Amino acid sequence: MRKPFIAGNWKMNKTHEEALAFVKEVSGQLPSHDQVETAVCAPALFLKDMKDAAGSSDLQVGAQNMHFEDSGAFTGEISPLVLADLGIQLAIIGHSERREMFNETDQTVNEKVHAALSHGITPIVCVGESDAERENGETELVVKRQVEEGLKELSHEQAKQVVIAYEPIWAIGTGKSSTAEDADETCGQIRSVLSSLFSTDVAEAMRIQYGGSVKPENIDGYMAKENIDGALVGGASLKPDDFIKLAEASS
Repeated sequence: MRKPFIAGNWKMNKTHEEALAFVKEVSGQLPSHDQVETAVCAPALFLKDMKDAAGSSDLQVGAQNMHFEDSGAFTGEISPLVLADLGIQLAIIGHSERREMFNETDQTVNEKVHAALSHGITPIVCVGESDAERENGETELVVKRQVEEGLKELSHEQAKQVVIAYEPIWAIGTGKSSTAEDADETCGQIRSVLSSLFSTDVAEAMRIQYGGSVKPENIDGYMAKENIDGALVGGASLKPDDFIKLAEASS
């Protein structure tokens, strides 16, 4: 049985004070880690203080991005070595905004996945199609390529540690959302790709989240589906009450 996983992606939102207030408000109110895994991926500037504030609570704190090198002449980048040193054990990799705005490629995603795993960081690997690709019937091909390239040369044991987030680009921040049935179909296709890449056992062990305008009002429909193991949540994760409701609905 795969444990549900609700992760918030705050993107470039909240001040330091607001971030700590969020942690204080949700800590102690989330379902047990035995029932559902919860995390917020916050701006890098806040990570250490948020992790300290979360303490021994069930809330995890993750990064939104990281480089594939430990150090070097990479101005403004985030070292996986430093994340690990701070005790950060989650990182979003390959989000569509990173791919579109900051030239992330399937190759750099793969390099980051390997770097994350080498430092004990769980990568949440984002895949998803654009509106044009969806209209052209290319969803399955696009997502298959992203999964195959992003997870290239991983061992079976490494693959089990990876979380896949299916985020159709057309549903991110638009208010649109894929139907639970369509999302489950694509997540099922992803699981088939994982089975081909690794094995059926590995594919069944790996968690696949859905992301794209997920909120308390529609989370039940997604979580009822066979191949959806949680959600990568944008706007709703910024509100403590909504985040708690999402976690409760998934436990």
